[in-house]
Amino acid sequence: MNVIGVVGEFNPFHLGHYEHFQKSRALLGQDAPILCVMSGDFVQRGGPACFDKHVRARMAVQSGADLVLELPLPWCTASAERFALGAVGLLDGLGVVTHLSFGSEAGQLAPLTALAIAAADRDNLDMIKARMAADGIPFPAAREMVLREQVGPEARLLQTPNNILAVEYLKALIALDAAMEPVTTRRRESAHDKLSDGRMRSAAQIRAMLEAGEDAAPFMPPAAAAAAAREMAAGRGPVTMEGLEQGLMARLRLLRQEDFQALPDATEGLGNRLYKAVREEGTVMGVLAAVKTKRYPLSRLRRMVMCAALGVRADMGGNRPPYARVLASTGRGRELLRRMDGRAAVPVVTKPASAKDLPEQAREIFTLTADARDLYVLGREAADSRRGGTDWRASPATEP
Repeated sequence: MNVIGVVGEFNPFHLGHYEHFQKSRALLGQDAPILCVMSGDFVQRGGPACFDKHVRARMAVQSGADLVLELPLPWCTASAERFALGAVGLLDGLGVVTHLSFGSEAGQLAPLTALAIAAADRDNLDMIKARMAADGIPFPAAREMVLREQVGPEARLLQTPNNILAVEYLKALIALDAAMEPVTTRRRESAHDKLSDGRMRSAAQIRAMLEAGEDAAPFMPPAAAAAAAREMAAGRGPVTMEGLEQGLMARLRLLRQEDFQALPDATEGLGNRLYKAVREEGTVMGVLAAVKTKRYPLSRLRRMVMCAALGVRADMGGNRPPYARVLASTGRGRELLRRMDGRAAVPVVTKPASAKDLPEQAREIFTLTADARDLYVLGREAADSRRGGTDWRASPATEP
């Protein structure tokens, strides 16, 4: 039996995600379970998710997924390359996933695979770094310039976000020698994290609608729209960077210079520049503006700020997260969990209390990920939903 692995943030879960599930099953079998690895309360763009991870995981299993596992925090707030390595490594380590399915604007594996092979080549990486140094340009621009010389005009595929992630997933499959077979489906109308005007709406546009109090239900599966409505009525979302700003700045102001130097991507004195900006500026946007240059993309700086506030260090973890935490499941998902017994290369955590029995490194990362919830909830409007320690008491959501 095929088992479909999907990586996502589901921030929030929308019709594009639902369509991807349908297309994946059309390719691999209508009876194929879908196993998702999902970002937690903080996401790869360097901010909080609009709704907490347990709510978003339930949205997914009520809309076609069978099992949702959490990607631990150090990989959620990482570069696209490390995000993909962590998610693909976790899926591969479960011992049951046969296919990795992802959306892309290209909709074809061949050109994406050629780009992945070229992007992973050490000589090409050296040329990319040299171009960055010589021209003072960020990594994505230098990468496209070098790969255009290596693979031709198809390097332009790296101008769109889903293609970029697709290439990173393929690179991860190669680097990890993973047993999963890649499958891609074409993303239509709505680009990841962008605005659109068609029947679909992107996650960014839906978040904007929710934050403005507009009706986003037509662009979400019914169960996901209902969950969003409940969370908003209860004052538990959407959580935004603006709502978290005072908590973030308070945390950042208390950090030492060496804490910033230990951050992921804190090279070329960037950690020191962030430390100085945090002590001088009064807002997160002010910090980012003070450090931003042509060389450093804003997304990289946002992730560094979030990692600093949450205690994520460069030395945390490797390519594969050291455990898998269950957030939500259906009956088929629970059958998958039983199949993992004896096959999974990492411990599978179904109850947070059992995390105390994890090996030391896994326990540290689990604690860090759970403690991030205590900062996340401070962005909620309802004061009674800001209690600490709630992630340690949260059991997986279960559906039939």
